[in-house]
Amino acid sequence: MNVIQQSFQVPFTFNIVFTKDLFSTENHEFSKFLSNFGDNSFQKKILFLIDAGVAEAHPKLQNAIKTYFQGVSNINLVEEILVLPGGEQVKNNTKYLDETLLAINKYGIDRHSFVAAIGGGAFLDMVGYASTIAHRGVKHIRIPTTVLSQNDSGVGVKNGVNFLGKKNFLGTFSPPVAVFNDTNFLTSLSDRDWRSGISEAVKVALIKDLPFFEWLEANALAMANREMNIMHEQIFRSAALHTNHISSGDPFEMGSARPLDFGHWAAHKLEYLTNFEIRHGEAVAIGIALDSIYSKLLGLISQEDVARIITLLKNLGFTLYHEKLGENDKLNLWEGLNEFREHLGGRLTITILEKLGKGREIHEVNFELMKQAVDELKMTLD
Repeated sequence: MNVIQQSFQVPFTFNIVFTKDLFSTENHEFSKFLSNFGDNSFQKKILFLIDAGVAEAHPKLQNAIKTYFQGVSNINLVEEILVLPGGEQVKNNTKYLDETLLAINKYGIDRHSFVAAIGGGAFLDMVGYASTIAHRGVKHIRIPTTVLSQNDSGVGVKNGVNFLGKKNFLGTFSPPVAVFNDTNFLTSLSDRDWRSGISEAVKVALIKDLPFFEWLEANALAMANREMNIMHEQIFRSAALHTNHISSGDPFEMGSARPLDFGHWAAHKLEYLTNFEIRHGEAVAIGIALDSIYSKLLGLISQEDVARIITLLKNLGFTLYHEKLGENDKLNLWEGLNEFREHLGGRLTITILEKLGKGREIHEVNFELMKQAVDELKMTLD
């Protein structure tokens, strides 16, 4: 038998830039990046796609982009700025993926050119997936516009769309070439969307950083009251924890461990059970509370620890129970566990809490205890 063993490494480097008024003609961060990236002997182009909710909330945005690029000499702005729906709708219906791919083809976006997506996490997921599969990968730039996408999903390496009723059934691991977090986009968020993304900060603090969890406790009411400087610090610290984990561990998830998905197995199922009536971050808050109670029932954390977690989430404004959790004698949740197992490649791995600030991976769930955790969670409504 003859064997050729091949091994190679591909380095990935990208910056997450924190700024304000990204497309102000006085802000040169974006144009500086484009000028310094890649080979300028090629004629580079850039195609913009905007989440419809963002376009509606910021009606001057498209004109601002066009005016901005009048002062950028080394890259051509594609004449059409594509506006598509945001939220899970853009991931559930493949026609939006098709529209994105058709635009990439129509305007000749090649591997030296860019696709820039401005929107929430779901919107970035879809555009990133389209960018990854077109020409086996064109360069994509993320401009997240929600708290959740600025502190978690938008700064990572995952892209995807939903298919066959399963979240992110089609997807890739493909880093963006840059992320630009513009605080100006946060000003137009509804209270629900403002709050929703903070759950991802709670998640990463609980499994990785006790001092950050304590900071969140101390500043929960300030964030709920929309104090921008506090929210900005939360986003920065959360993004740093998420990206540090990706760079130091298993960025493309070759194994089955997904510690950053603490609280997510139930959240993913709950989103589908409610037909995405609840936001992803709202579902994650419920999932965090559920898995925290389960951790207590396993004897790992105390009732006092759980009370601190519940109090923090409530102070942020979250409702921590949904009737779909108990529906069908909780068998829908059992189905959710099995779907999560399948998504991980056949071996269940979920993260629970060993203590505040430290997660622990487990590979099986006592579903009777999990059902008890659901019942205890329901009591938080009282």
